[in-house]
Amino acid sequence: MARSFPRRRATSDRPTLYQDITDKIIAELEAGRVPWVQPWASASAPLQMPHNAVSGRCYSGINVLILWDAVISRGFSRNAFLTFRQALELGAHVRKGETGTTVVYAHRFTPGDERRQAAEEGRAPGTIPFLKRFTVFNLDQCENLPDAYAIPVAPLSAEEIHPEAEALIAATGADFRIGGDKAFYDPVGDYIRVPRATRYFDTVNWHRTAFHELGHWTGHASRLDRDLVESFGIEKSAREELVAEMTSAFVCAALGIVPTVRHADYIGAWLEVIRGDDRAIVRAASAASKAADYILAFRDAAQVDARAAALADRRAA
Repeated sequence: MARSFPRRRATSDRPTLYQDITDKIIAELEAGRVPWVQPWASASAPLQMPHNAVSGRCYSGINVLILWDAVISRGFSRNAFLTFRQALELGAHVRKGETGTTVVYAHRFTPGDERRQAAEEGRAPGTIPFLKRFTVFNLDQCENLPDAYAIPVAPLSAEEIHPEAEALIAATGADFRIGGDKAFYDPVGDYIRVPRATRYFDTVNWHRTAFHELGHWTGHASRLDRDLVESFGIEKSAREELVAEMTSAFVCAALGIVPTVRHADYIGAWLEVIRGDDRAIVRAASAASKAADYILAFRDAAQVDARAAALADRRAA
């Protein structure tokens, strides 16, 4: 069995990367800005998940918040990033004097003493999680990029977004019960209750709410198993609400829906949780990415099925 190690708090002389990230998130929340809800209406870049310009792979977890903040605060026109080396491999280069954005990835290591002790005891060695940082640059910071990287992303229209959102919600197969005055997910009954769409000022708010509740739904023991039952204390509720809020934001962004705060009344509780645990926001963002990927996989599966059906029809014709 893997062994856990006590986590050390950051010292005042050398704060950890976790603490650096946490301090920035706290400052944003204290200023009334929610990091996963950006002012996209006034942004230079279209709403989109941040991604690597070369591989096309979307960044995940806390990196989404870090890169969205960079796009908005620095006025970038795109959500596409690459490393210094990747720019060179494209025959381009980062402009002199440009400052990159630090992103992170989670890693684990095993201390030598633990490895030796585990060998003596005949068990698997325990590991210690840590974050490793690296630097990326927005395409706006590069010169001589190939023409293909200069093509702007056309934003989707409401006529394209809403049917896709409806199709994704249906594709999950979640037990949606429409009606009542309050939206919630029941982890015991494993169902979602959402008021009728007509109760919302704008239909898209119904979609945002549905994705928030689907975020909770992914935590069921039969799915991503976040131990939702018996998690109704203030702190545990705040942690789970953080996950659901970011899950909704990530799914909405992937569909072209501008994220909004669904439960602003939790901001005080979120601040309390994050102040008390310098890894809370990183863990929540990671869980939200996994939840968003879980939900969006239903869209990808439906698209594969649709293409297969179309191909079968052509062959039968």
